[in-house]
Amino acid sequence: MTKVAVADFIKQVRQEASKVTWATRKDTIVSTIVVLVMVLVASVFFLLVDAVIFKIVQAILGF
Repeated sequence: MTKVAVADFIKQVRQEASKVTWATRKDTIVSTIVVLVMVLVASVFFLLVDAVIFKIVQAILGF
């Protein structure tokens, strides 16, 4: 394993960091909205599934 000087390491880190492509503000906002909508859809779905299972268990146990 070769040893790298601290200065060379920092130089390499800066070179790699310059290659990073960041998402635009628009992309970030759209992605956030999509995530929030999907969370809402999943929440409603699981609420309905839970209500149906609750009614089925209630009918079986005779409460």
